[in-house]
Amino acid sequence: MRADAMKNYEHILEVANVVVTEHGVDASLRDIARRAGVGLGTLYRHFPTREALLEALLRSSFDEFTTKARELETASSPDDALVSWLRDVVTFTGNYQGVVDVMMAAKEDPESALHASCITMRTAGTRLLTRAQAEGLARTDMDGDDLFSLAAALAWLSNQPSSAPRAEHLFRIIASAILTDRSSSNFGAQLN
Repeated sequence: MRADAMKNYEHILEVANVVVTEHGVDASLRDIARRAGVGLGTLYRHFPTREALLEALLRSSFDEFTTKARELETASSPDDALVSWLRDVVTFTGNYQGVVDVMMAAKEDPESALHASCITMRTAGTRLLTRAQAEGLARTDMDGDDLFSLAAALAWLSNQPSSAPRAEHLFRIIASAILTDRSSSNFGAQLN
């Protein structure tokens, strides 16, 4: 890619991050192009579909969750690692209105631009869950799909005006339901 095209690409992603954070995943692509100072054609050359733009926007964060899961596997106790990873995923996905719907659909659609990233992230969470289960620290009647769905549900709830003030409380309830012998008062950090 030419240097000026790469600069446009990166600038569009920076602007898209701001606009999607403000307006959600259904934000106007025309508004993104306008705010980035490029024509709609330039945006579409780089990102032929909304999903392609979202995939580029979210991929690096999803990759970070995968990397963090690997680090947590050796650096933290299994239960703390699982809760820390879950909290980060819920917080991140809660920052983008509508991303939960996109992620859940992408997970089921192998043709989706986001499919591979979602599956990789789910697999990372599954490893943390399996590790906690093997140590007797997490309930054994759930799997990675359940964990991914619970993260999505918590993120969705944090975007609902009536539930947002209770997001941390709800996270604590779910985390204590996943882990054995832990009460909801044992979880430190707050959801953003």
